[in-house]
Amino acid sequence: MRDSSGRTPIWRAIADALRSDLAEGKYAPGDKLPTEAGLAERFGVNRHTVRHGISALVDEGLIRTRRGSGAFVAATPTDYPIGQRVRFHDNLIAAGRRPGKRILQVEERSATTGEAKALQVAPGDPVCAYHGLSLADGQPVAVFESLFPLERLASIPAALSQTSSVTEALRLVGISDYTRASTRLTAVRATATHALHLQVAEGDPLLKTTGVNVDDLGVPVEFGRTWFAGDRVTLTLDTETPPPVSG
Repeated sequence: MRDSSGRTPIWRAIADALRSDLAEGKYAPGDKLPTEAGLAERFGVNRHTVRHGISALVDEGLIRTRRGSGAFVAATPTDYPIGQRVRFHDNLIAAGRRPGKRILQVEERSATTGEAKALQVAPGDPVCAYHGLSLADGQPVAVFESLFPLERLASIPAALSQTSSVTEALRLVGISDYTRASTRLTAVRATATHALHLQVAEGDPLLKTTGVNVDDLGVPVEFGRTWFAGDRVTLTLDTETPPPVSG
């Protein structure tokens, strides 16, 4: 595309240069691009011209912008099956991603009415709350909170101090296998805290899952809430029952 003088518009030249940067692997999926001010300095133009060039790449699906956060290289959303056996580690491995987890807090507190109902305990009974951040290829994809009934699983806090894996922690306290009894999906907006952890803007769309996991006798062992970054994960319904896996 050239103007009447036959010259390539500056914004188009900027888009072409950034497209070449992506093709050469200078920025990986999920990486944040330099700020508009930084790009304006690099190309010797004003920020409006830079914004025009970035918009062209957004239209092509190469770049995503987040209000208040900047421009990022578009990453292919990770398929994340929701079925009877939901295992974060195995789901990410199956999708060709490198899983990771960061523990934010492990605390003991009283169960709320809703949490008690899900775990089949009395309101106010003690629970262990495990807060963390799930990563794919080093990029945050979800914030989660897992709750465990302490009267049934008294040593779960100690187990979680040894491993970040819920599956492994449950195995350490005698739960060799568990399955998902129920899952609820809702669309929500990112709170300020979610935005901070997920590196998104406050108010951005998130996918929230709420689920209950049970042991082989059908007794609840975990009540979990997870907030997924809406543009990084595609939740899929797994209607089959695969053999047990670890994660």
